Amino acid sequence: MVRAIKWVDEIVEGAPYVTTLETLDKYCCDFCVHGDDITLTVDGKDTYEEVKQSGRYRECKRTQGVSTTDLVGRMLLMTKAHHSNMGSSDYQQHTDNFGRGPKGHSPWTGVSQFLQTSQKIIQFASGQEPQPGDTIIYVAGAFDLFHIGHVDFLDAVSQLSEKPYVIVGLHFDQEVNRYKGKNYPIMNIHERTLSVLACRYVSEVVIGAPYAVTKDLLDHFKVDLVCHGKTEVFLDRDGSDPYAVPRKMGILRTVDSGNSLTTDNIVQRIIKNRLLFEARNQKKEAKEIAVIQAMKRQEEENAKERAQAVL
Repeated sequence: MVRAIKWVDEIVEGAPYVTTLETLDKYCCDFCVHGDDITLTVDGKDTYEEVKQSGRYRECKRTQGVSTTDLVGRMLLMTKAHHSNMGSSDYQQHTDNFGRGPKGHSPWTGVSQFLQTSQKIIQFASGQEPQPGDTIIYVAGAFDLFHIGHVDFLDAVSQLSEKPYVIVGLHFDQEVNRYKGKNYPIMNIHERTLSVLACRYVSEVVIGAPYAVTKDLLDHFKVDLVCHGKTEVFLDRDGSDPYAVPRKMGILRTVDSGNSLTTDNIVQRIIKNRLLFEARNQKKEAKEIAVIQAMKRQEEENAKERAQAVL
């Protein structure tokens, strides 16, 4: 998954949990970057302490409103509130009940709503137009909980041409829920857009693409090929085949990614491991709160020393 992200140049597999200067030097890294949350060792120490002290540490803000804790909560709650009514107090109440109290939560991964902006989309988008000679390939779906099954499919699609220009059509949340049911999609349309745009095999995303692949859509984007995986194709609202037009034109291809992982598989894993997840969160919460308290105590002691020095 990380290798498929378009901003990643190289992967170090099996990297140590505690980042040291030796690790940075070994891989010719000038500095390391982490989010603005805290990661701790078993004994409660900052895993980036050494590189911070050497001045080879950089920090960036976490994306507000998206966290592993929140996504797992959406899977376990089996409610549609996270996409059918993002602003409801009902949603906040449900997620609070999962993420807080005896279950345990991280002070850095509390539930807050993800707010999409045009600037975020610009940062993720490639901004490249199709060039003469490019094969314009269109695929559509939910691409929920964007995972390695999706990546392998998009990789296989991109290999159908020497110069592929892959356009991904993302269905709106209500449309996904119509054909998948339950509490799908787990991620709303804004979150799914950025997830797909981050993939190096994707050139463009159509936000809220129509479920049926129409002649107008194909003409608008000058599509050469329409691809679909080996997963089930759900019928449209009127019972018709959503791929009838490209099928009749002879430009529809079924692409085997060689990967059987689905979003459903991931959700089932999470449900199966719920108790382990909650126990892990309780331990994580206790450690992080202890660190916060220690930081506050240190700040109070420093303030007292400064006050005494003034006197």
